[in-house]
Amino acid sequence: MTKIHITTTVNGDDAEFLCDPRETLLDCLRDELRLTGAKEGCGTGDCGACSVTLDGRLVCSCLVLGVEAQGKEITTIEGMADGDTLHPLQQKFIEHAALQCGICTPGILVATKALLEKNPDPTETEVRYWLAGNLCRCTGYDKIIRAVMDTAADLREAS
Repeated sequence: MTKIHITTTVNGDDAEFLCDPRETLLDCLRDELRLTGAKEGCGTGDCGACSVTLDGRLVCSCLVLGVEAQGKEITTIEGMADGDTLHPLQQKFIEHAALQCGICTPGILVATKALLEKNPDPTETEVRYWLAGNLCRCTGYDKIIRAVMDTAADLREAS
């Protein structure tokens, strides 16, 4: 099968790769661009471990074809930190021990960042609703919710 040349922006940088028309964006990110933060947990869009943003919209990269990235802007977990400085969400996840095995963590961080960009003052119910598409088997959700709420409060105070 003929591979298709894709030109896109990933984490603020221009990127190009070749992909099979049937290949998922997750596979392209991991195999072609060597961005391995997004994980394949289910392959059906049910777990959220592969969450990325595509033109600012939160998506499960296992459900998006790589060819759909043409001309789009993708943000992955690798694009959250600013060099050696963690994103405030990443720092709060550490402080609240809101991670364990790490399979779900990148997707949850990308999802909660997307939430706080849309709604910088979410209620706990809104955070729980937003994260309904992200499954975690290790930590439970309380520490994750606390980390997100704490981050939101800090970001509001800073602005």
